[in-house]
Amino acid sequence: MARLPKELVRDFVREGNFKSIKDIEEALKDIFKDTIQEALEAEIEEELGYSKYDLANKSTTNSRNGKYKKTVKLSAGNIDLLVPRDREGAYQPKIVEKHQRDISKLEDNFLSLYGKGMSTRDISSHVQDIYGFEVSAESVSRITDKLIPLIQEWQSRPLDPVYPFIFLDAVHYSVKEENRILKKAAYVVLGVTLEGKKEILGIYIGENETSKFWLSVMTDLKNRGVKDILIASVDGLNGFDNAILSVFSQAQIQRCIVHQIRNTLKYVSYKDRKSFAHDLKSIYTAPSEEAGLTALNTIKDSWKAKYPYALRSWEVNWTQLSAFYEYTEEIKKVMYTTNVIENVHRQFRKVTKSKGVFPTDMSLLKQLYLVVIDLDKKWDRSFKRGWDQILGQLAIKYEDRLSEYLF
Repeated sequence: MARLPKELVRDFVREGNFKSIKDIEEALKDIFKDTIQEALEAEIEEELGYSKYDLANKSTTNSRNGKYKKTVKLSAGNIDLLVPRDREGAYQPKIVEKHQRDISKLEDNFLSLYGKGMSTRDISSHVQDIYGFEVSAESVSRITDKLIPLIQEWQSRPLDPVYPFIFLDAVHYSVKEENRILKKAAYVVLGVTLEGKKEILGIYIGENETSKFWLSVMTDLKNRGVKDILIASVDGLNGFDNAILSVFSQAQIQRCIVHQIRNTLKYVSYKDRKSFAHDLKSIYTAPSEEAGLTALNTIKDSWKAKYPYALRSWEVNWTQLSAFYEYTEEIKKVMYTTNVIENVHRQFRKVTKSKGVFPTDMSLLKQLYLVVIDLDKKWDRSFKRGWDQILGQLAIKYEDRLSEYLF
């Protein structure tokens, strides 16, 4: 995304003397008004075939005939435009049609294109191709800034007191900061409510993934009203379990089995991976923890000569890997993998794949937020078939922790 020089931004803020988000929205509304006004001037020029006062290149009997005032509605409020007229009445405004009073859709269209992964420069070019007038990348960027107060409100909204399941994972991007390109992590928390609905609880932009940052994420969830988490499914980051348990001490931590398998197979040669993966399946499909541990030792004996360290991580992290054994099959299928949040990451990558580097943390967050809003519209249905059965099983196992919220 194009980025304004800091000096111009500072001048804009200094001259605006802003006291609130509303003041900034009003200023951005004026910028959008100027953009639309310029678009109208470009339209009349294209219609007549010559620019204002350039009579030498005039090749038509038609000419300008002043302007009339028109009040139209934006999402941020009303603005007054001066719509050009021509003497012959041939000019039909396209960007703001004759009887159109509500143009808030224009902003929404820009945001929709931005949410689909188009850069501000791409949107600028797109508008030029379709409407025949120029909207600078900087102007589009200012329009997308209307998302900032919405994001801030979304990030601080109150959360439910209890979540049966949460899934935590990070996705990584390159972000420019002080003339350097840094690898940053978008920390994502997906919760499942007592009603069985998926919900992104928050997205946090920070340095490369660390357990210390995850601790700050957990603290934020608690500050926003979360009192209890039953089961937290996570990847294999060192210290992840401690970061969660230091804030939600009763949470059951389940390390993602799929992540674990992938990491294990990195130590196995390609020709042996299929058979090794087949053997690993006997661990996580075992009917009990005891049977799973027996399967682990059997595989270790079978492969120790060739891959003596491949299963070391299973042994070291067995407590977090084996948590799912104490639950029913229905609950196991929910908690043993973080695939549900990886699906969200895939949606993120669809719209960010064309972005080599994001100019700011906020530009990245705006893009991801729009994806989340789109996903939330599709998540009105229940998280999983048989949710009532799953919730009933959890209510029995965690009666002391759920009765307050269920009955």
